[in-house]
This record gives sequence, structure tokens and C-alpha cells, in this order.
Amino acid sequence: MQILQYILDLGLTVMLPLVIFILGICLKQGIGKSLRSGITIGVGFVGINLVIGLLTDNLGPAAQEMADRFNLGLSVVDVGWPGASPMAWSSTIAMVAIPVAILVNVLMLVTKMTRVVNVDIWNIWHMTFTGAIILAATGNFWFAIIGVVVHSAFVYKLGDWFAPTVNKHFGLEGIAIPHGSGTWSAPFAVVIDAIIDKIPGVKKVNINSSKIEERFGVVGEPVIIGAVLGIVIGFLAGYPVSDVLQLGIQMAAVMVLMPTVVKFIMEGLMPIAEAAQAILDKRFQGQQYYIGLDPALLLGNSQVVAASLIFVPLTLVIAILIPGNQVLPFGDLATIGFFVSMAVGIHKGNLFRTVISGAFIMSITIWIANMMVGVHTKLATDTGNISSGQVASLDQGGAPITFILKELFQLQNLVPLLIIGGIYVFSIIFTYVQFKREKI
Repeated sequence: MQILQYILDLGLTVMLPLVIFILGICLKQGIGKSLRSGITIGVGFVGINLVIGLLTDNLGPAAQEMADRFNLGLSVVDVGWPGASPMAWSSTIAMVAIPVAILVNVLMLVTKMTRVVNVDIWNIWHMTFTGAIILAATGNFWFAIIGVVVHSAFVYKLGDWFAPTVNKHFGLEGIAIPHGSGTWSAPFAVVIDAIIDKIPGVKKVNINSSKIEERFGVVGEPVIIGAVLGIVIGFLAGYPVSDVLQLGIQMAAVMVLMPTVVKFIMEGLMPIAEAAQAILDKRFQGQQYYIGLDPALLLGNSQVVAASLIFVPLTLVIAILIPGNQVLPFGDLATIGFFVSMAVGIHKGNLFRTVISGAFIMSITIWIANMMVGVHTKLATDTGNISSGQVASLDQGGAPITFILKELFQLQNLVPLLIIGGIYVFSIIFTYVQFKREKI
């Protein structure tokens, strides 16, 4: 347990390269090639963290200034995944949740219930968070373990269902994204995509960054779109002209740098993924397996980056419009692309459809995050992450699977449980049917 905790303390940029290096050795890639893959992936994640830091340090304060300037009355700050994940890791269930989540994956592989071989150990924090929230709400350790098991099994199945989208739209052969925030929202997008297909006229609307660039020339390039969005947000925040222009350049940099740093991850990952796929194909002929990884890989797609920047101001607007909401989106604004990345693939890069489904996804997320403020704050207090005030998070604090499981054990918000649970269960069943029909 102490060794496991030490590895977790290394952080994602060291832990994942270490996992990839060990995996490379196990896959007979040789020390040199395995070391290169691990370090290259580490470099990519350092780059992503720098770009996310650019967003957090500059766009985050601008968003908060905008909220304060217009007196939006959002008093509970979203601490984001950087604030929520330490709560999960420092909970009493953490050291049990990790082997449990891995065991669930192994059992599902053995029983052929999934084809996802999850190597994304860091993001087990999502399953751990669900267990920690249930433990904080009920005080029952075994209820918490059940939460970890159900959440784990659920995301591995989602990884199966949306692997074709990851492979075909994003060009990531043999990769799946069994992720607590990158994939849970995808069933909503599947339903909304099917609904739009039934609406005459609307179903023909197709807007993406390539078409914008084609129609508007240089003005439609991603770098220009990023600059314009940054300038608009800076203006709404009441910044002086110099700061407005600086924010515009910073957001333009995000549009250019994010796909660039993701290429490093892909460069390090593909030899390992191909070697793992070859061994699995040899030993289990006729069966296809996927390597489960972080949705940061999807941020290299220009449509995902464009959607990320669009949803920064849009998420703030949604937070304002939801009746009774007190949560100010902040910490997760930098990674808002995770919430809509799979929707981009489902909608085949159509930003028009992504905005529609993404607006629904973020509305549900903020609604849940607002209802979870009390138990989220209790978890933060129990784990020593805060001493006063209230906290919330969109990533996991706003996830339907966490909310539904917690409510099933506590039955505190019955009407929202029936509404959100009903919509989500329908979306999952519909997604399963579409997967079987090979329409995803």
C-alpha cells in the first residue's frame, strides 16, 4: 500500500510514463524503446499541463471577473479535477479502490464483458471519487465499494461502445477512452444526434472549423477563432485594452499548442499500443482489444479545441441560467473539452450539433454539481482539503453516475434522481442499441 501511495504521489506526468515504460518491457519492446515511449508521453503531458495552466491562470480569472462584474451570484467555486482528485486519493477508500477497479477490469476481460485493457491508472480517481462521495454521504464502507465496482464496470463498457468513434473519427486505432468525465456524457450526445437527424432542415446544418476556415479564409483559422474568443471574454471581464489583447493572443496560442503537444503523447503511445495489440491478436485470435487511455489524446483534434473555447463562456451562461444554481464554473473551465470531446466524435466534427448536445451535457453537469455541494464539502472537510467554506466540482462532482449511485443509497433528492436517472438510463439503453446496430 505504501508503494502504491508513493507512485500516486509522483503525479500523472511521472506515473503514466513509468507505467508505459514497465508495459513496454513486459511487451518485449526493449529498454531503450520503452524508455523513449515513456519519456515522450511524459513530455506530452507536461506540455498539456502547461497549456492547461495557460488557460487556468489567464482564462480562469477572466471568467471569474466576468461573473463578478455582472453580479451573477455564484458563490460556490468549482475547484475542478485538480481540487477534486486529491480528495479522492486522500480518502480512506483510495487504497482499496485502486485494486478493486483493476480487478473489475481483469474479471470483465476474462468473462469477455469488455475488450478494454485499461492502463490509465491515474484516472481510477474517478471511480475512487464515487466511492468516497458515497462513504461521505452514508458512512457505509461497503456501499462505497459497490459504487467503485459499478462505476468501474460502467466506464469500461462505455470504452467498448465508443472505441469505434475513437478509432474512426479521431484516428486512434486500438485505443479506447474509459474515462469518468470524457465518456460518461457520450450517451446524451448519441440521443441528441439521433433527434437532430429527425428534424428537417436542421439535420443538414454542418458547421466545423474546416468549413469555417474554407468559407472565411484566414479569419476562419483556429488560431484566429481562439484570438477572437479570448478578446470577447477579456472585454466582458472589463479588462483594459492591453490585457484584452494579451488574453486573445494567449487563447490563440492554446488553439495552436494543444494539438502540437498531443502529438508527443501519440508518438510515445503508438509503439506500445501496437505491440500490445499484436500480442493480444496472437493469443486471442479473432478478438479485438483496446488500450484504455486518457481523453487528453482527443484534445489534439482541432474541432475539440474549438469546442473547448466555445464552451468556456457558454458554460458560464448556462450556470447563470440554471435556477437556484450557486456553482461558479472555474477549475474545470480549462479542461471543459473533456466533457464534449466524445460528442465531437459522435457528431463527426459538426460544431453545430456539438454546441446543442454540449449545452445539455453542461446543464446536467452544473445541476448535479449544485446538488452535490453539501456532500462534496463534507468529503473535502473529512479529507482535510478545506477548513471552511463550500466547494463543488464539475468533473465527477457533476457526473450522473456518481449522483445516481449516491442517491440510490441515500434517497435525498428523489425528484432529480427520477429525472436525471430516467434520462440517463434511457440514453444508455439507446446507446447500447445503436452500438449493436453499428451506428456509433
